[in-house]
Amino acid sequence: MITLNYRYRIYPDATQQDTLFEWMETCRNAYNYALREIKDWCNSRKCMIDRCSLEREYILPADLKFPSEVNQLNALPDAKREFPRLGEPPSQVLQQTIKQLHRAWENFQSRGFGFPRFKKYGQVKSLLFPQFKESPVTGACFRGEYSPRHSSEHCAATYPSPQNWGNSSQPASPNSRWFCGQASTHH
Repeated sequence: MITLNYRYRIYPDATQQDTLFEWMETCRNAYNYALREIKDWCNSRKCMIDRCSLEREYILPADLKFPSEVNQLNALPDAKREFPRLGEPPSQVLQQTIKQLHRAWENFQSRGFGFPRFKKYGQVKSLLFPQFKESPVTGACFRGEYSPRHSSEHCAATYPSPQNWGNSSQPASPNSRWFCGQASTHH
């Protein structure tokens, strides 16, 4: 099995760039909120058994479960109803953001250092679209606004696309130059 990675220069217009920046900011907020839940849970378990300050310790119910990846992913639909802004980016993009946080958490636990950090404005520089119903790349054009939801806009790729595109990840970077990367597995 061979995995081929392709990187295309894309040219989103101003409205597409604004949409991507808004999605990245929404993902940053979701990441930070999920990390805050983890930190609050950890801090609530730090106080000593014989003494615990009511002013300085996090007081959470003792039976509250750790905010695991599954719990946080299952909470996304409720959060979307409460915060409509979370409904703007595709669901899979938000799910990948939470998964990225939990990969960082697992790395922290296995190494013993490197606690995941909060993301500041502008630090989320890519969006990951793990799968598409159909290939977003046809010929030399990237069809759609980087998601299957929007399929009327067009962005040109600088290189011709290969045949037999499979489902893959589509990162987009918020620099002055935008790129689309595609990983394709061939047997």
